[in-house]
Amino acid sequence: MPILKEVKDELGDAIKIVKIDIDKNQALAQNFQVRSVPTLILFKEGKAHWRKSGALPKNAIIDVIKTHA
Repeated sequence: MPILKEVKDELGDAIKIVKIDIDKNQALAQNFQVRSVPTLILFKEGKAHWRKSGALPKNAIIDVIKTHA
């Protein structure tokens, strides 16, 4: 998603974005109960703190990240 690149560009090293190909990583997708694409999951200290299926605008993603920072 190009939006994720924009989010990374704006927040820089404060965040790490990892994109997973669920077709190649089916076990991981099952583990996190990913049922639709895209699914965004925010992790902090190794734990999922927020998740949302479906596309979001850049500002909404940034707001979520800042809320959980």
